[in-house]
Amino acid sequence: MISGWSRPPRSSTAPEFIRLSRLRKLRACKQVAAVCYRVRRAEIEFLLVQTRNGRWTFPKGRAEPGLTHAQAAALEAFEEAGVHGRMEQASFAQYVRRKGGNSENSAQTQLSFSAHLCEVLRLDPPQESNRNRTWFSIADTKRNLREDRDRDYGAKLARVVDRAVERIGGGLNKVIDAPREVIHGVISIDNGRRAGVSGKVSGACSLSPVRQ
Repeated sequence: MISGWSRPPRSSTAPEFIRLSRLRKLRACKQVAAVCYRVRRAEIEFLLVQTRNGRWTFPKGRAEPGLTHAQAAALEAFEEAGVHGRMEQASFAQYVRRKGGNSENSAQTQLSFSAHLCEVLRLDPPQESNRNRTWFSIADTKRNLREDRDRDYGAKLARVVDRAVERIGGGLNKVIDAPREVIHGVISIDNGRRAGVSGKVSGACSLSPVRQ
C-alpha cells in the first residue's frame, strides 16, 4: 500500500462531450469566395462557375488550414476557373448561407463566407473537371446568382456584386495597374513557377498554384 496518496477530487461539473461529426461540420463553416472580374470596353464583367446541380456561383470553398482567407480564395479561383490574376488580401464583403431548417443544428448548417476581389489577367483550363466558367455582365451576374435560390440568399449574393462594383469603380483599377512589386495587400495568382506560397515581398504575397 502506498501512503500519502489520495484520490483527485471530482469535478463539480460534468465534462462536455462533442461528437467528432459535429466538430467536422463546425470546422467547415468558414468559407471563402473569389469574386473574379475584368473590365472590357469600360464595362465590368464577372466570372461565374456552374456547379454540378446547374447553379451559377463564385469560385468558392472551405478556408484551408495554414492559408490566409485570400490565399484559400486564390486557390479556389485557380482550381475551379483556371484564373491567373491579382486578388486583394482584405475581404471586401461577408455573407452567410444557412442550410437546412432545424434550429437545433443552426450552428452546424450556417456557412460564413469571406469574399475577396480578384482582377483576372488570363485564364487556363480549370483543374477541376466539369466546371463551366462564363463571363457575365453585372445584371446577368446578379440574375444568375438569384436563380434557383431562396430569396434571402439570392439577395445577399446580389449585394456582394453591388459592393464589388462600387469597389472597382472606386479606383481599384488605378491601383492595380501599378507594378506588382509595389502593390500592397494583393496576392498574385501565377502558375509560371513551381512553388507553394512564397514569402512576402514589399507587403504583397505571391501565390503560385502547382499543376496536378
